[in-house]
Amino acid sequence: MTISWEDFLARVVERGEYRGEAEADHATRIVLALLGEHLVGSERIELAGALPATYASLLRDAEPAAEPLTAERFVQGVVGWIDGATPATAQWDIGAVLSTMSDQVPGELIDRVVEQLPDGYDLLFGHPASA
Repeated sequence: MTISWEDFLARVVERGEYRGEAEADHATRIVLALLGEHLVGSERIELAGALPATYASLLRDAEPAAEPLTAERFVQGVVGWIDGATPATAQWDIGAVLSTMSDQVPGELIDRVVEQLPDGYDLLFGHPASA
């Protein structure tokens, strides 16, 4: 069963310690839209299926990126879309969103998603790869 938009957003607000839903929603939309540009195949569809419809469409309907972003460039991409963001605050935003999403899907799906992304995304998802 898919989590409701309200419950998902409440969890992001709590994890990210946001001042309100609008701030958390903005960060969530940016992180998921950027992530959607870098996912392909069934993993993208499965991940979208675990999200509320509003957020699922951001993953599902994103135009594929011309080239994959490293984890560091992904963080910089988020910095570029959130006014006043720094790499540290962008990592905080990414962590709040991706860890909330990770709680909604089986760990093996997150593993498959991380496998198709460049090195370093495991840390953004809060699932460090074993050495």
